[in-house]
Amino acid sequence: MKLTFLGASGTVTGSKYLLTSGNSRVLVDCGLFQGLKQLRLKNWADLPIDPASVDVVVLTHAHIDHTGYLPLFVKNGFKGKVYCSHATRDLCEIMLPDSAHLQEEEARYANKKGFSKHHPALPLYTKEDADRALELLSPIPFGKDVQITDELTLRLSPSGHILGSAFVHLSDMQTSVLFSGDIGRPDDALMQSPSRPQQADYLVVESTYGNRLHEHTDPLIKLEQSLNKALKRGGIVIVPVFAVGRAQEMIYYLHQLKQAGKIPDVPMYLNSPMAVDASEIFNRHCGEHRLSVDECNGMFKDVRMVNSIEESQRLNQVHHPMILLAASGMASGGRVVHHLKAFAPNPKNMVLFVGYQAAGTRGAAMVDGVESIKIHGEYVPVNAEVAMISNLSAHADYSEILHWMSGFKTPPKKTFITHGEPVAADAMRHHIEEDLHWNTHVPDYLETVELK
Repeated sequence: MKLTFLGASGTVTGSKYLLTSGNSRVLVDCGLFQGLKQLRLKNWADLPIDPASVDVVVLTHAHIDHTGYLPLFVKNGFKGKVYCSHATRDLCEIMLPDSAHLQEEEARYANKKGFSKHHPALPLYTKEDADRALELLSPIPFGKDVQITDELTLRLSPSGHILGSAFVHLSDMQTSVLFSGDIGRPDDALMQSPSRPQQADYLVVESTYGNRLHEHTDPLIKLEQSLNKALKRGGIVIVPVFAVGRAQEMIYYLHQLKQAGKIPDVPMYLNSPMAVDASEIFNRHCGEHRLSVDECNGMFKDVRMVNSIEESQRLNQVHHPMILLAASGMASGGRVVHHLKAFAPNPKNMVLFVGYQAAGTRGAAMVDGVESIKIHGEYVPVNAEVAMISNLSAHADYSEILHWMSGFKTPPKKTFITHGEPVAADAMRHHIEEDLHWNTHVPDYLETVELK
């Protein structure tokens, strides 16, 4: 058995792992690189493998840094099944076409305004490519062993990160590998706690927060303080959110604050058609989160769902206090970019980040205090207050990951640490070696290792 790291090495995005066993070739995750330009350029470069040579793709969850390359992978020749959980399938049905739409819109806008270096600017892939990829999705239930090739058996277990997120266990009856994907938090407000796999010969584990601990303060208190600070001075609060997971969690918290009378009664909007659709899927999969159908219906009533482009554009003309949730969570694209263009120059306003900001994204730059951000070829001043609530993350911190790993009956032969910036990945390595005394390795991009 051999494992090649085609992404999420030295970065938190672009997750792709090629596992070979005998004649079987399986790709675990098929994500887009995001953030720094040199990473995003990898999306356009040829993969060092032929997609047509891969038998099966397995997805850990629906986030674009784990699934967003799939339309291009199919376009370039992949024809096999794509295994995932049922909720991941449902989410991909909205997220992949949306990703394609963003690619097409960015190319169209670049051609219209003439700021692209390429003439004409082209999308990485189209909605038709995304639709073809969706036809290959093959959902399977959690906890069931499924023979996916002649050599390999697959089992998915809930990871608690977002709806449908899974730990991926692959075995050829001699050697087994567990891919953590993104690990959720044990006390998440909405998601059930991650399951506790007990055995694998090899482990591939994420390290997004490998060098950090989440604050133990109640995020509801900090959210209340931040919102009131901006709203009481007449400001508008822009909250970049991930359409799947963070948007629903923010709506839940806003509902609690509003019902308790702890924030002013101002209009609240969710401006992301994908997040609106994801919220409906959230209702459909009640068994995977902590809320009942009645609780879901109640919290969504407090927020106006924005679907049309016209209403989205009208929001940019608003001058009274409001709370505006919009995708994407790292301000790398989507409708939130237009809102930042409109509202970031005003010092009365606030941009409130509530999730991880990858290096090279607008979100990371704003959190670091830049004076301006580049949007559609223009520099927009950031005079609005920029705030961050870090402990709303859906990723486990290093202590929570160590606790999850302590459930293994015997240590894996080797633990590969991925999905983290270099400092975070190395810190995770140190914590695992010092606390658990496990054998670890931080792989390089395109490195291949043999699993004996």
